[in-house]
Amino acid sequence: MAAELIIATGAAAGLAAAHWSWRHAWWRPPVDWSRPRVLMYHMIRDPVPGARFNKLRVRPAMFERQVRLLRNRGFSFVFASQLVTGEDLPEKPVCLTFDDGYADNLLAADPILARHDARATLYLVEDPAAGWSSKKKAHHADDELAAEPKLTGDQIRQMVESGRWELGGHTRTHANLPALTDDVARDEIRSARDAFPERFGAEAKTFAYPFGLFEPRHAEMVRQAGYLAAVTTEPAVAARSPVDPFRFPRVKVSGRDSLYDFTLRLRAGKRGATT
Repeated sequence: MAAELIIATGAAAGLAAAHWSWRHAWWRPPVDWSRPRVLMYHMIRDPVPGARFNKLRVRPAMFERQVRLLRNRGFSFVFASQLVTGEDLPEKPVCLTFDDGYADNLLAADPILARHDARATLYLVEDPAAGWSSKKKAHHADDELAAEPKLTGDQIRQMVESGRWELGGHTRTHANLPALTDDVARDEIRSARDAFPERFGAEAKTFAYPFGLFEPRHAEMVRQAGYLAAVTTEPAVAARSPVDPFRFPRVKVSGRDSLYDFTLRLRAGKRGATT
């Protein structure tokens, strides 16, 4: 009986170790460090008990640890617009991107960026008051993220004037582009290019597809609107000189990650074997 127990315990430990190894993929070799890591964030705030989208909420203390780690490991912070050609990029670039335009991007993230001489690109929903949506499908609930405090116009101007933030387009209403007609999708995509210079004194040079949902026709609309590039939600490390600048992958940063998980994502664009 004792021998059987030892064997069973050893087998369970072996399975647990194999699962941990698969989940973290620590053995995956790092992608060339000269290739830019484009990190995707949403909110910098504490999690909400029982909430659905806590993976989008990174604690301020964890965000500071991440930014400090990047600085200590020799990364140079760049704006998304600097990634387009790959020319004049620092040896080890990292691009922090924030989607949607939550108020905590200024209140919590910006002081941390200032302390570490870092910069970030904000993919801003142009008019959240016009019906900002977190719905991928019509039947989805739409109260949790819609209720999160959004940046005001004055706050956005303050961020731009600091020199730490570059603005990018993210449609007028956080739209699900494939669900729209071409004319409506084209208007959603162009909104930031038309509105940001007058409202915020800044040009939207790059674009982020809401939900990461788009089709080739939408990438072409982004190009025709005058954007230099677009970022997706594909989890990978970007190329230094992209073949298609309208399909930049990003490294997802989850509020459920430890700092170790974060370092694994930096290595290869993913934390585990499949995510």
